This record gives sequence, C-alpha cells and structure tokens, in this order.
Amino acid sequence: MTPPTVLAVIPARGGSKGVPAKNLAQVGGIPLVARAVRACLTAREVTDVVVTTDDAAIADAARAAGEALGAAERVHCVQRPPAIAGDTATSEAAVLHALDAYEAMHERIADVVLLVQCTSPFVTREDIDGVAAAVVRDGADTAVTVAPFHGFIWRDGSAVEDDTYGVNHDKAVRPRRQDRPQDLLETGAAYAMDVAGFRTHRHRFFGHTALVTTDPARVLEIDDPHDLARARALAPLLDPSPLPTREDIDAVVLDFDGTQTDDRVLIDSDGREIVAVHRGDGLGIAALRKAGMPLLILSTEQNPVVAARAHKLKVPVLHGIDRKDLALKQWCDEHGIAPERVLYVGNDVNDLPCFALAGWPVAVASAHDSVRAAARAVTTTPGGFGAIREIAAWLLGPTLTGHLSTPTNPTTK
Repeated sequence: MTPPTVLAVIPARGGSKGVPAKNLAQVGGIPLVARAVRACLTAREVTDVVVTTDDAAIADAARAAGEALGAAERVHCVQRPPAIAGDTATSEAAVLHALDAYEAMHERIADVVLLVQCTSPFVTREDIDGVAAAVVRDGADTAVTVAPFHGFIWRDGSAVEDDTYGVNHDKAVRPRRQDRPQDLLETGAAYAMDVAGFRTHRHRFFGHTALVTTDPARVLEIDDPHDLARARALAPLLDPSPLPTREDIDAVVLDFDGTQTDDRVLIDSDGREIVAVHRGDGLGIAALRKAGMPLLILSTEQNPVVAARAHKLKVPVLHGIDRKDLALKQWCDEHGIAPERVLYVGNDVNDLPCFALAGWPVAVASAHDSVRAAARAVTTTPGGFGAIREIAAWLLGPTLTGHLSTPTNPTTK
C-alpha cells in the first residue's frame, strides 16, 4: 500500500508591518522560516515541504535549511502571486495555491496538507506529527495544535450593553481552577486538513477537528518587536537541550569510518586495509554496554576491519549497507526502539538520512560541514581521537560510572 502524501505548507511573505523582514528574523541564531522548515523536515509524517513566498531571500533561507539537513530535494519554494501576497490575503488562499503548484510540478496528488506558521518559533516536530497523524491515521478531517488555558476572559461590552462581562465565566462566580472546565487555546502553530475536504470547504476547519495538545510554555506568536524579543530570550530555555543525557537516549548507533577512525586507510602490498582506532572509544563503548545501552555499528563499507572491530567491542554490526536510514529504521522496529530516542553518530553526507531519522544526530568534530550543520550536537574531539569516549561521558559522566554530567566546553548546535 502506497503511504499517503503529507505536504507541509509554510506561508512566509516578505513584507511585515509589525516586524520588518519578520520571517528572516533570527531566534536562537536561526531564521524563523528555517526553524519551521527544520521542524517539518524532521517530522516523520511529512513527505515534502513547500514554502510559499514572494521574497527571494526567504526562499534562499528555506532551501539552505533543507540542504543543511541533507534533504534539499524535499523543500520546494513557490512564488506567491501578488494577488494573495498582501496584508489581507488569507493563509488558506496561500495554501491552496501552494498545493496546486506542488501537484502540477510533481504530478503527484497530496492526501493531507499542513499549514505550519513560522511565526510560531517553538513549534516542534512532535506538534507537526501530532496534527498530521490525527488526519492520516486517526480519521479526523482537520486538526489543530492547542494548549491548556486557565485564564478568565473579559470583554468590554459598554458600547452595546453598557457593561463589561466575562466571556468564559460568570463574573459573579469565581470558581477554583480545579473546579472549572478545561479551556484550550488555539496556538496558531500547526494545522492539518484532508486535501479533498479542504478543496471543497476552502477553510482549515471542517468536519471533525482533532485537538492536539502541546506545551503551553511553547506557545508564542511573533506579531510585533516585543514578541520577537521575548522569543529570543526564551530560545535558550525552550530550544532542544544542547547535549543529551542518559534520560534522553534509548540506543546509540555508530558510523565507523571517520567516526571511530580518523577516516584514513593504510593499505599493505597485499591490498589489506588497516585503520587506527582510539582506546578511549573502546572504553566508552564498553561502559555504555555495561550500563545496558543498546548499541549498533552501522557502516556503508563491507569490510572485515569493521566486523573485526565490532566483534572485539562485542557490538552488533550491519555493514555493506547502501541505505543506512532504512537499515536504522528496521533495526529500531525490530528492537522496539523509537527513532527519536536514538543517538546516531556520523561524519559524512551518507549519514544525513539517518540524521533526519534519529532524534539525536551527533557529528564528530572532523565531520563534513553539512553534517555539522545538521547535527543537534558536535563533539569537541575529531573522529578516531576519542569522540565516542566523549559522547559516552555526556551520557554516563566523565568517569563513565553512570552519573549524569556535562562535559566542559562542548560545541553545541
């Protein structure tokens, strides 16, 4: 059965009255449009991403975000016509135009379309997967991210009723929070719609709407400079932790060449290959194994050196693998491990598909620039010089005894 096509559409106009060039404004050092592209690309349900914009610089930033994750082919930029690029244009109009353009360009019909707002800088891939899955898998017609809300809402009705009044409460009664029904606030971050229904109704809510609850601490829409300043202040607190701890990880998967070696190969006169490994890496791997951490070595090379090293380390190995991401997913499925709980260590572009799948993609210090850019964390140590020992220290502590600790002066993303 062919999996459904789930298209994430990100509207990103160039003009903004409240915040000039808003969609290129940086939060946590990343342009807002790039943050949205990254969240969509790392969501497991999303097939492709379309950024609809009237601004070349926004399109360039969106493409760069895709390239950094090794997924440039999944990011498509659509030139938005002036008729739907003004202040009064609706998001629905932009999504419908982007949907038509994508389907015409690829001769492929989308089953579910998402609307993801880059003005919500803290939208997560879990939010995006949540609304998509509600339609794709659970049968909802539409879905929206919401957050628990406990405020008393007032409205000034003096012009009509000569009084002010409570919207979600009787102002004469002040019930305790635990005695009130739970209100849910629409976050404005992510929406999902069945494509056939969306084309018929031409608005984002029709039929059964699923409510996907998200963390209220992450709810923020950037409409003015004060919102942008607040987002920048919150980014160090709300963006993913710069380094993983043992509580974040259920398995560690390691590339071999360039990660456990310095990426050089010595060849003798008989054509036998010899590589150099680091004893500290062996110590770190042994400590992780002793701590009960599932481990796997995953390598493109079909090489007896890889098998011999894995045997010595007592770690399972899959080598001679062309599609490492498919092998990683199958291994996770077989072992009941969620990919978002996997720490994957790599160094070159053939690791990027696994980076998009794993929740904790980690690059060694000597990795290719595109790999370092796509990583959530980067070691201070090059491959083959103790980088795996460093990662083990992140998870187990410097002494590798199982205590949680953070290494000094790590390079983080």
